[in-house]
Amino acid sequence: MSDFSPGQRWISDGEAELGLGTVLNCDTRSVTILFSASQETRTYNTRQAPLTRVQFGSGDRILSADGCQMLVDDSKEHDGLITYIGQDDSGEVRELPEAKLADTMQFDQARDRLLTGQVDRNDWFDLRFRTLHHHQRIEQHSALGFSGPRIDLIPHQLYIADEVARRHAPRVLLADEVGLGKTIEAGLILHRLLLVGRVERALILVPDSLTHQWLVELLRRFSLSVTLLDESQSQAHGSDNPFGSGQLILGSQDWLFANPARQEQALASRFDLLIVDEAHHLDWHEEGSGAGYQCVESLSAEIDGLLLLTATPEQMGLKSHFARLRLLDPERYHDLERFKQEERHYVEVAGAIDALDALPGDTQARTKVDAVADDRDSQALLETLTNLEASAEQHDAARVQLRDALLDRHGTGRVMFRNSRRHVGGFPERRYHPVPLALPSAYRRVVRRLARDEDYLDELLIETGMDHPDVLIYPDAMYRELSNDPLNAEDWWHIDPRINWLLEKLSDDSESGFANKKGLEKVLVIAHHRETAEGIAEGLRVLGGYHAPVFHEDLSLIERDRAAAAFADEEDGCQVLVCSEIGSEGRNFQFCRHLVMFDLPQHPDQLEQRIGRLDRIGQQHAIEIHVPTFEGSPGERLLRWYHDGMDAFSAPHGVGSDLFDAFGDALADALLDDEMLTEIVEETREMFSAKLAERDAGRNRLLELNACRPARAKAVIDAVSELDDDKALPRFVERALDIFGVDSQDLGGDVMLLSPSQQMLDGLPGLAKGEEGFSATYRRDVALARDDIQRLSWEHPLLREMMGRVIDGTMGNSALALLRHPAIPSGRLMAELVFRTHCPAPKRLHLNRFLPPTAVRVLLDESGANLTDKISFTGLSKNVQKVNKSMARDLIKSRHEQLRALLTQGEGEAERELPSIIEAAETRMRAQLDNELARLTALAEHNPAVRDTEVQALKAERAALSDAIENTRLRLDAVRVVITVDAER
Repeated sequence: MSDFSPGQRWISDGEAELGLGTVLNCDTRSVTILFSASQETRTYNTRQAPLTRVQFGSGDRILSADGCQMLVDDSKEHDGLITYIGQDDSGEVRELPEAKLADTMQFDQARDRLLTGQVDRNDWFDLRFRTLHHHQRIEQHSALGFSGPRIDLIPHQLYIADEVARRHAPRVLLADEVGLGKTIEAGLILHRLLLVGRVERALILVPDSLTHQWLVELLRRFSLSVTLLDESQSQAHGSDNPFGSGQLILGSQDWLFANPARQEQALASRFDLLIVDEAHHLDWHEEGSGAGYQCVESLSAEIDGLLLLTATPEQMGLKSHFARLRLLDPERYHDLERFKQEERHYVEVAGAIDALDALPGDTQARTKVDAVADDRDSQALLETLTNLEASAEQHDAARVQLRDALLDRHGTGRVMFRNSRRHVGGFPERRYHPVPLALPSAYRRVVRRLARDEDYLDELLIETGMDHPDVLIYPDAMYRELSNDPLNAEDWWHIDPRINWLLEKLSDDSESGFANKKGLEKVLVIAHHRETAEGIAEGLRVLGGYHAPVFHEDLSLIERDRAAAAFADEEDGCQVLVCSEIGSEGRNFQFCRHLVMFDLPQHPDQLEQRIGRLDRIGQQHAIEIHVPTFEGSPGERLLRWYHDGMDAFSAPHGVGSDLFDAFGDALADALLDDEMLTEIVEETREMFSAKLAERDAGRNRLLELNACRPARAKAVIDAVSELDDDKALPRFVERALDIFGVDSQDLGGDVMLLSPSQQMLDGLPGLAKGEEGFSATYRRDVALARDDIQRLSWEHPLLREMMGRVIDGTMGNSALALLRHPAIPSGRLMAELVFRTHCPAPKRLHLNRFLPPTAVRVLLDESGANLTDKISFTGLSKNVQKVNKSMARDLIKSRHEQLRALLTQGEGEAERELPSIIEAAETRMRAQLDNELARLTALAEHNPAVRDTEVQALKAERAALSDAIENTRLRLDAVRVVITVDAER
């Protein structure tokens, strides 16, 4: 006789997502169930139906079809149908026939799933508990957000990322010199803020030539997928706002700055963070500003967080630098003259900080420090430092604290981070190779006439349409513009000795050549004009048979990337890449060590940007800088100014813009006059030395001291290294891969191949069914050496996806196991309950750093005795055995009342642990935020760079965190029933 009756409520064991089913009809052979919530009907064989009868007991909360909740007190049965008796939300007693239960009821909670006979495998339960444990540990770790990216652990980068990412809505200027890794710093900050929940949406604006590079870098280094937005993509969204199409939007500055309608859409999209690369191109002056500056200014007024990236913050002078700071904090930086006065004060502060090393014995040093230690705390530290009776340890501690206080309270160090190569160290040698060549007759003819005829320059400017001094220092461009001259019939590259010199170097297999015995050397050639770059490539092809891709501004993004990729390929790639000036911005060619400056740029910052494409942190070789020039030409005189006037090829000095502002016009006039040039070179050298001394004494000195504090940087690196060496990670990954159905094959060399199996669960990152999968390693050095290998960490998308599915889903939240043990009689029952803290709070609070979801384990035997401290989770898990699901359902059904009692008792046992968890979290929060708030409040009294909104935000955050922690509750996360059986069976 069938156990089914029309109107009864059942659930599918294999498809619990169908919701609550109702028996439509049945006979001795089959039963038909309607799942109204999912509009599905199923017919099952009554003998083998994978169904479980839904029966609630006292204490269960149920939902009626009309949306009312009821707490069950009792039930009664008539003609096979159950009627539940209990209290509704208003406290009234009511009856609810099971036919009127809500069809949408889901049995996601561990209690519901267990009591309705839905149990998972024991290894799933095991994985769930371990996932909770590791998630709790990692969320509180100080290296969260920094351990996953594929980067070298470079102190200044990690220090800046840690310092900036700690702040509420950070607004800073990242102004490290070329090659020190500003993109990595910005990526680290973004990655950390995304993981901790302080940022959910970000807008990244970069020059058009760098969009694909940013796209690749964010994906390859940080595993961040971004939406690349342009006009065609925007139009594809029709009337919808295209900026809502992704969490991270990457766009070209050229496109957005020229499109006011798209700017309005970006403003309406509520981003949390704005990142702007190459910010020195934003044009501002007191009388007005360019379209790009206006766009960023509007966006930054609406977006809380702002990162501006520039390697040359003063490229356009002090006003331009002020304009960048004005974007960060318009209230703080509103008066240019006041800003100039502050700049002059930095010399005094920098001198005082350097004088700390001379204390306690030097009285002059004491006077310097006393002049800037203008608050009670600093004076107290100074007293300790100058107290001759204090110990050496006390002196050292006071010196460090006072240095940090002075750095915090003076200057722009809080809003601007600038590291220089001399401060960071570890950069390769630069080797300067001037190459004097004879002027070809076509060029010499013009130069000679210019020397004897003062009016010819004006004629030449009119005839060629070129600017002064371009017409002088780019003779090939001048030659092309004079192509109507019958003497200029040949292409310029046929008659230019620089082409022949380059071909000779490419074929030279001596130590000084580009084809030496060590193999073909990669060579980057940079010329000022696109036409020159194209001509160089054509000359190399026609005269020497060399294929050299050209990289210039008129290529599409895909064409540029293709050219760069062909150059980067070590095995089949080309030996030479020819770039126009655009090749000196943003791109990283540090795998190459030979740079040929086919001509020279007019501005020193452009010269440094060219060299910076090769001379980057991580470069393993000396940089060979080859500069072919024509003897007696204006180009050779420009080279003298660069080399003799400012030592431009030896190292970046950061004062080229000031020198160009002072001498640029006079230099242009001196390019045809050796005597005048000698005078300008001498004056330039004098100003160069003075500027270096001024830089070392003033704001740049403060910035360098503040841009990387070694002790803090070491602490961050140690924290990242701790996670790198975490022995628990491989063990957890092995368990998770097995359960999620991912095959792992050891390839040797600490590399494994992860590939989808036939049983793999859908939707795992990088593991689509039918595809090969990917190679992975746990070792940072292996992943850095090979771009084709991903690095597995706690932050890898695959790990985060698997952990998220376990924690947020039902996987493993109910299980039943058998335990054979000679000391325990057969038929005894234990309930292993895992409770989890639940604390609803906005993601931006990053509550998890103080109170992540925390597991509380309770193990009870059938008599209610608490065995938690006597039997460990690992010890029990090693000895339990699986049981088939049909038997598990029967066992649970037979122990319903007993299980309900143990579940209720377990809640009380777990609740006893909650106060200590809350107290510990509150203590951790107060220890960090109280100190941070006290420091920030004191700092705000002395340093106007600390915004009042930042202080108020921190106070509000502390109050909100305290409320959230106080309201923490426990809920049952998982339960495993363990039943003992005869040890001999």
